[in-house]
Amino acid sequence: MQIKDREQVEGGRERVTVVPESVDDLWHLQYVLEPGDRVAGDTTRRIQRNDDQMRDTGGEREHMWVAIAVDDVEFHKFANRLRVGGEIVACSREDQLGFHHTLNVEERDELSIEKRFKPDQEARLEEAEEATENPDVAIATVEEGQAHVHTVAQYGTEERATITGTTGKGEYARGRSELFEELATVLKRQDADAIILAGPGFTKQDAYKHIEQNESELAEQITMVDTASVGDRGVHEVLKRGAVADVQQETRIESEAEYIDELTRRMAEGAKAAYGPEQVKKAAEFGAIERLLVLDDRLQKERGPDGEWAISVDEIVRTTEQKGGDVTVFSSEFPPGQQLSNLGGIAALLRYRLE
Repeated sequence: MQIKDREQVEGGRERVTVVPESVDDLWHLQYVLEPGDRVAGDTTRRIQRNDDQMRDTGGEREHMWVAIAVDDVEFHKFANRLRVGGEIVACSREDQLGFHHTLNVEERDELSIEKRFKPDQEARLEEAEEATENPDVAIATVEEGQAHVHTVAQYGTEERATITGTTGKGEYARGRSELFEELATVLKRQDADAIILAGPGFTKQDAYKHIEQNESELAEQITMVDTASVGDRGVHEVLKRGAVADVQQETRIESEAEYIDELTRRMAEGAKAAYGPEQVKKAAEFGAIERLLVLDDRLQKERGPDGEWAISVDEIVRTTEQKGGDVTVFSSEFPPGQQLSNLGGIAALLRYRLE
């Protein structure tokens, strides 16, 4: 994420101009934007008249600049797009004021955001800006007869391909080589900066030797890791062992996995932990929270009109920070986030046990 400009505007609000550089950045923006914000950018639009009828332009759209008062935000991961909808409050064509419009934000689109930023939203922008320097990582897990390729993103891991082939050597050697060749083709297509090749036994070494002999530049990007499984379970092992961190510093998913493991350990021991909105609110008021763990989609929901809690999530976040605690917002796309969801979407590692 590029943050191109920041300025204070009237009413205690701040205007930040950003350029998302990846799908990760669009995902981050989903949790920065909320109803009531003002978002502006270049767009195309079919012109509407005051009688709310479309002018007959043969389907052509006109380029213009618009600012909208945000009503809704949707992240479309598979379309590589963030949709931001709302009423037009400023526009390069005044006759379009008051109409509803949706900005389709894609990578490299410049966007101006005007709002009162909450601390976790500021932190998310900073994280996205810092993550620009992290290399893209692909994880290939291989065993006899099959291979899987995943990519690592800040919003989760995503399976890109599953490849199957024959098992063993000897008369099956040709099929085995074809499996490795297809794996190399898929990995080249990912255009990753680093590749982790993992799996049980010696198959991954054989796959590496094949790639080294036939795709030497690709082999230079590979780090090998032993895992007991392949596929999703194998990827989870890679992440748990910190292999991605070796090439990408510390990723969001690894830190979340560490926090959720520590939380479940403390809960099992009846030690310094709290979960659910009521328990966590109490812990925050006592100044007992060392680290607050809150799920991104739950945080977003509780800030809106559809919130279900009888307490203010912003008050918990604010109290935690005022009393020296840290806040980590979990991604609902990751397994650790799904575990946190099962605990009510909010939990805390405590400085001391509450009676």
